[in-house]
Amino acid sequence: MNASSHSSSRSSSRLARFVECCADAIMRHRRILLTLCLALTVALGWSATRLRLDPGFNKMIPMQHPYMQVFNRYASAFPGANTILVSLRWKGHGDIYNQAFMDDLRHATDDVFFIPGVNRSRVFSLFTPNVRYTEVTEAGFRGDVVVPGQFSSANPNDLATVRRNVARSGQIGRLVGNDLHSALIRAELRETDPTTGKHLDYGAVARQLEQIRARYSNQDVEVDIIGFAKLVGDVESGISGVISFFALAFLITAALLLLYTRSAKTTALALFVALLPVVWLLGALPILGLGIDPMSILVPFLIFSIGVSHAVQMTNAWKQALVTGQSSVDAARDAFRKLFVPGTVALLTNALGFMVIMRIQIEIVRELGVTACLGVLLMIITNKVFLPILLSYTRLERGTLARAQRRAAAGGSRLWARFAVFARPAPALGVFAAALVLLAVGAQASRNLQIGDIGSGAPELRANSRYNVDNARITSQYDIGVDALSVFVETSGFDDACLHYPVMSAIERFEMQMRGVAGVQSVVSVPSLAKISIAAFNEGNPRWGALPRSTEGLTQGANAFDPDNGMNTENCQVIQVLIYTTNHEGKTIAHIVDEIKRLAAQDHTPNVAFRLAGGNVGVMAATNEAVAEAEVAMLLSIFGAIALLCIVTFRSWRAVLCIVVPLTVVSILCNAVMAWLGIGLKVATLPVITLGVGVGVDYGIYLYERLQHEVRGGASLPAAFAAAMRQRGTAALFTAVTMFIGVGTWAFSALKFQVDMGVLLAFMFLVNLFGAVFLLPALAAWLGVERAERRAGVATAAGGAPAAVTVKTVQPAALEHGNSAR
Repeated sequence: MNASSHSSSRSSSRLARFVECCADAIMRHRRILLTLCLALTVALGWSATRLRLDPGFNKMIPMQHPYMQVFNRYASAFPGANTILVSLRWKGHGDIYNQAFMDDLRHATDDVFFIPGVNRSRVFSLFTPNVRYTEVTEAGFRGDVVVPGQFSSANPNDLATVRRNVARSGQIGRLVGNDLHSALIRAELRETDPTTGKHLDYGAVARQLEQIRARYSNQDVEVDIIGFAKLVGDVESGISGVISFFALAFLITAALLLLYTRSAKTTALALFVALLPVVWLLGALPILGLGIDPMSILVPFLIFSIGVSHAVQMTNAWKQALVTGQSSVDAARDAFRKLFVPGTVALLTNALGFMVIMRIQIEIVRELGVTACLGVLLMIITNKVFLPILLSYTRLERGTLARAQRRAAAGGSRLWARFAVFARPAPALGVFAAALVLLAVGAQASRNLQIGDIGSGAPELRANSRYNVDNARITSQYDIGVDALSVFVETSGFDDACLHYPVMSAIERFEMQMRGVAGVQSVVSVPSLAKISIAAFNEGNPRWGALPRSTEGLTQGANAFDPDNGMNTENCQVIQVLIYTTNHEGKTIAHIVDEIKRLAAQDHTPNVAFRLAGGNVGVMAATNEAVAEAEVAMLLSIFGAIALLCIVTFRSWRAVLCIVVPLTVVSILCNAVMAWLGIGLKVATLPVITLGVGVGVDYGIYLYERLQHEVRGGASLPAAFAAAMRQRGTAALFTAVTMFIGVGTWAFSALKFQVDMGVLLAFMFLVNLFGAVFLLPALAAWLGVERAERRAGVATAAGGAPAAVTVKTVQPAALEHGNSAR
């Protein structure tokens, strides 16, 4: 016997004694523990009533990304990423220059202006004083506000004046629709409400926007509203659907569980204990000073599903012990002994999977990871401590117990014995061939997986949602679009950089080259605006619309250098280049960003630097790059954590391969499914892969633990796997099907990100089971698991320890393998 065998046997002996002591302590003090658990449930249930939704714009941003550091540096000078757009469209006769429409536009502007959280200096409408026009006359330049101070919508002359002023202002296509049938109100929001100093309530803003829609929508006027705050409001409205889906999943699970157990008592216990970590989690969040955002609202359902999975395994093991004639207390103790180690390892693996999510430098994802990790850790207490205590006080129905005893006396279900064939070398080759084909197809298809959004509009909602319909209307009516990327040009060493031709020329070249980039709709910069002013100084002759090479000549474009225009800071220390994109798809953004970097690298103008990025597209670019950077690191971390826990638990590298390889294949297939279904890899979907791996590993851990136990007890590998399937396979299959159906109902949700998560999780829950049932035994057959575990079992027995971590009770083989499989 070598040193490693002695070490393994000592470790197994210590672990077995620890599990035995824990089992005895729990049963000895079960009344005290039960009272504490119930009191804690009541307290945390009351605390859960204080839980509030906590969305936020900054929570969606990878604040540590270089783009966002630049974005924050100039956020006060160049705001604009967190905006709301309210468009009023005239459907009656003529265009917008009529009394009814102009009155509605004036009042709607006032309503938007007074919404809490709005930066009132950054509200733009025909009726705001910051929207002006400038014209060249024989007497020189003349300008004023677009809507005169004494404007009366009932006066046809005033309406005609406004019509002329709008044409002079250049606002057609920006604040006025191209067809003159719509007008826009644009406002920017602050993350902190300036009137109260509190965090902005996006839900309240969305409700006020809906009140504006209801107030001004009629047979002649149509109101379209978009913006982050409105999106949050629509997502919050969809959350009521999430709750209904949770209720539906609960009913489906209850029905399937009752059908599976044929016992109302065990069904009620499993559901109650599966809900406990959800209640504890929701109650713990307010105590920790945390809220719950729209993305993590789905976490409680995942926690419930995982809880059902482990509760079914525990009640199944308890029933098997009852069949042998043990009392409820002894059966609960035996179930704890058998499942404490594999169940705890599986839950710790889930928790590590959720921890890995926190590698993404985005607060909303980190909160999701914290919430899910906390829920899984709480489940260790509810499932491994509270459930055995409840089972010790439970008596199984006589009819259910009698059926289980008859089945056990007959040798158990014959169904699972057929799966033993996959643990033989020859049939395993067929499994390998099928797995390799799927792996090759999946790897090829996953190359088409895109990072970022796919399609137009808000990806969180369906294409036919009100928000996305509004978005399509606004983008079709105006030229500026709703997707903007800001490039900040930093200058140094100049008294006024806008009066230096090399600086202006460098920006002009950059602008002209960006206009020809695929995916760019339009570009606005200080040089282009200055050229308009310079031409105006020369009787509007377009030949003079160029940049003079002298400081004196550039002075003619001084109107374009005014910091109040929002395009540059004082003395042009920083100049903004606004790039409007045709869409915000991930591939479009990546191409534009790559071109910006290329052009910036080619420019060698002294003391001039082009910095990315601002605008909503700049935020998306940073987010997409953060997701791309985190993907590989997350997968390596989760698989590394799984491998480490498996090697510590099973003391075998073969066990690591048997459990990890099927998970790897399923992860690649998940990427392929995303590519086939047109689902992009983004903040909402990246955690799904980790969640699927973390939950799917449960199947492999439970099956391999029983397989190891049986082989060390003297069974052949096929017989051991058949026994593992009889004892754990039924519960695993039931759990996979239940979770598949539960998350599958999400496909009918109004929230697109919930639909995507539901489809992907349903796929991973089910296919991970197939990997554990087919690929795990095939790998075990060719990796020599039987021989290695047999030696380990002999070494452990020689060292004076039990043949496995679990404590095996003395009972007939048929009863040991008996199960409620059908």
